Order: sequence, then structure tokens, then C-alpha cells
Amino acid sequence: MKSWFKFVLPVVLIVIIISGCSFGAGNNGEDENQQDTLRVMHYDEGSFYQDYGMLFTALFPNVSIEVISTQGIHTEETTDYKAATIKFIEEKKPDIVMLDSEQYKTMAADGKLYDLDALIEKEKYDTEGLVPGMLDYLRELGGGKLYGLAPSFYSQALFYNKDLFEEYKIEPPTDRMSWNDVIQLARRFPTDGEEKDRIYGLKMGYSDDLFELAGILTSADGINYVNATQKLMTINSDSWKNAFNTALGALESDTLYFESMQHQESNMGSTYEEYLLSDPFISGRLAMAIGDFNYINQIKQATNHEKVKELVVKNWDMVSVPVGQQFPDQSNMMAFHNVLAITADSPNKETAWEFLKYLSSDEYARVKSKSNHYNGLPVRTKYIKDDEGRNYAAFYSLKPSTFNSYKDFEKLPENFWMEFRNVAQQELQKVKEGTAALEETLELLQVKGQELLEKEDPAIKNGNTPAVEGAGGTVQ
Repeated sequence: MKSWFKFVLPVVLIVIIISGCSFGAGNNGEDENQQDTLRVMHYDEGSFYQDYGMLFTALFPNVSIEVISTQGIHTEETTDYKAATIKFIEEKKPDIVMLDSEQYKTMAADGKLYDLDALIEKEKYDTEGLVPGMLDYLRELGGGKLYGLAPSFYSQALFYNKDLFEEYKIEPPTDRMSWNDVIQLARRFPTDGEEKDRIYGLKMGYSDDLFELAGILTSADGINYVNATQKLMTINSDSWKNAFNTALGALESDTLYFESMQHQESNMGSTYEEYLLSDPFISGRLAMAIGDFNYINQIKQATNHEKVKELVVKNWDMVSVPVGQQFPDQSNMMAFHNVLAITADSPNKETAWEFLKYLSSDEYARVKSKSNHYNGLPVRTKYIKDDEGRNYAAFYSLKPSTFNSYKDFEKLPENFWMEFRNVAQQELQKVKEGTAALEETLELLQVKGQELLEKEDPAIKNGNTPAVEGAGGTVQ
């Protein structure tokens, strides 16, 4: 923390001295001593100031921020989180709300957010350096209008070991490869040797659960197994059949590595050095792995450890994550978790805009890029770079997908997801073991799933209507 202040405070002091600290959005500079107050919705005050407020209030001392904590929204009695959040906002009346993409879409559709397009046009706000696709993504969720900005984003890339590809004379992966192509690439690596020492082609997901694997493939193409709005099962389709066949072929090839395997290999008596090398990509035994920016931190952590640094992968790079056939330019592994928006009835829109504008500014991105990125990557792409020339653009070269596999799930019977998942895992395990045919299993899951969808909802049975309709729309 001390080292962070050493970096930030000189910057803050210089800006304060130069500017004279005369910020006063909302008063047009008429009174330098006028104090503007912003009510900001956030998880808690401490994390807000650590992530955003400390820098902003130092640069703009005429703005007082009141953090409205959201910790009390979700309780054990809460059954409809969306409705509870909307009610919380209506009661507390924050000027700025911090939303996930689904909440953002809901509030935009309900007319509860302030349109930013006019402000951006009027002030010639610099959008050129932002993550490609971010504004289009937020406009799509906003029904064609822009209601929010994000200070950071989460994304994953496909890491690959250059030395392994060269050793086995296999062409390395490229941007925008389909899932099928990446799996076929992984299958070209040898599968012989002991489990703890052998080479693997691709790390994919947590476990070898067939339902989970097929879900990864179908989500890239925006395909779900249920239409929650119509309460209709859609798993017995050619798309799901193809996904299951691809997943089965990958499992049978024995080239995939799963996170659960890493946990099984570890034990409580492992040394710190063994922990650093427990990931097979880091220890040079895995050709490809999907990871976020923190994966880079793990590699660096192992590289900087004197006892293991010679065993750590050195010649590695990244390309964009595998994509679906239908959406080759989109990533469903990219997200804007914290979208900042101004409420439509806020009396402090000008001051609130200054806050949003600063947190998506070049200056804020420059400062935050020096952190460890646990809170996401900065939305100004020029600060997402590597001194060694690696392809960090892999984190933002694809557009974010608006597909949500949990779309309208609150409209389904309360235990549908858990009950259907259990049934699917049991039946698909038989397919893996060769004791059941895939076609018949999909027909069975279609029927069983439909039966679960048509179960009488306890709330309706008791004469109550589930409070979900008032929450508005959801992510497509």
C-alpha cells in the first residue's frame, strides 16, 4: 500500500497545484468553496475508496461522496435479487449506480438511467482509446442508447507454450480460432506418459463433466438448453448434439487437462515451490490454457522465485479465446461487471458525469494500470501492454457477447436448474461410459426437462405471484 501512495500522491499533488482545485461541476465554477455531494451505490465504503474514491476525491476536493452500501440488499429471505436491487435504488436514490450488465439493461429499459450520448457529443469525449466494442455493447444493452461507462473489464485469452508447439512441429494457435479447431489442435499432442509428467494439449474447464463441456461450446454460439420465457426445453437439437459429440471426441482423445486434476495432484503437505509449479502450463507441460490477466501474475510469481524459475515456462504468448461458428468476432469470456450509470432523477447529473468521465479517462487508466489488475483491466487499451512484446491485445480483440445462459431463469421453477443439472449429469455419464446412446439420451433429457419446467410453482400453488415481472428485461 505504501508503494502505491508513493506513486499516486506526487501525481495528485501536481494536478491539484496546477488546477488550483477549482472543480465544481454543477455550479459552473461560480463558487470554488461550494461542496457538491454525490451519492454512489457500491458494495462497501472501504472497497469503493480503494478502487475509485481515493483518487477522485484527492483530485476533486469540492466533491463529497456518500457511499450507499449494497450489503443489505441480499438476505436469506431474498428470493428475487433483481427486484430487491431495484427497490433498494428507488428507496436510497443514489446519483450513481454500479451495475452488472443485466441490471444495467433492466434499468435502461425501465427509463431509470440518464442518457449519456448528448454529453459525449457536446464535450467531444474521447472514445477512440476505449476497448473496442465496449460502447456498442453498452448501447445494445441500452436499447440503442448509451447510459453508462465502465472503468475496467474482465477478459480471458488463450495462452500457449511456443516451445511445445515448436518441439512437436505443430502450428501455433491464431486469433479467432473456433472451439473445434482449438480442440483439434490440442489432439495433435502426444498423450503417453505418467499423469503427473506427461504433456497435455488444452486445459478446459473445471472437470470432465460432459454437460459442462458441451455448455462451454454452445455458449460461444449463444445457444441455451432451455427457453425460460416460454418454459420450453431446447436441448434435443442438432446444435447440442454436435456440441456433445465434439466434447466426447475431446474426452476420448485424452488430451484435455482439467482444473480438478490439479487439485487432485496437490496435497496439504506440498511445499510452496510445488504449489508454484502445480499448474501444468506454468511448469511447461501444457500446450494451451485459457486464463485471465491474473494468470500472467501467477507465471511472473513463479518466474521470480529463485528455486523454481528455471522450470517455469518462458516462451509463451496469447491469442484470443476460441469462438463459436455463428459469432466468430465475439467473446463470451469478456465482461463489464461494474457499469457506472447516472440515475434519471439525479439532481447532480453534471457532477456525476465528471465522476464517470474521470473513471473512464486516460489518467485514471494510467494510474490503475500500475496495480495488479485484480479489479479488472483498464478500459483504455494503450495501458494494456507488455514490455516483452506479447499479444496483450488478445484480451480485447474480440467484441463482448451479450449472451447470458441464465437468461430469465428467475421465471423457472425454483429448483429447476439444480434438478435438471443432476439429471443431465447422471444420464450423460452413461453416454461417456458407452452404456447409452447420445440421441436417446437427448430425447430423454428433453422430456425430463420439460416435466421439470411444468412442475407447479409453490408460490403459485399458495396463491402468490412470484415478484419477477417488475424487474424488467434481462441480458440477451
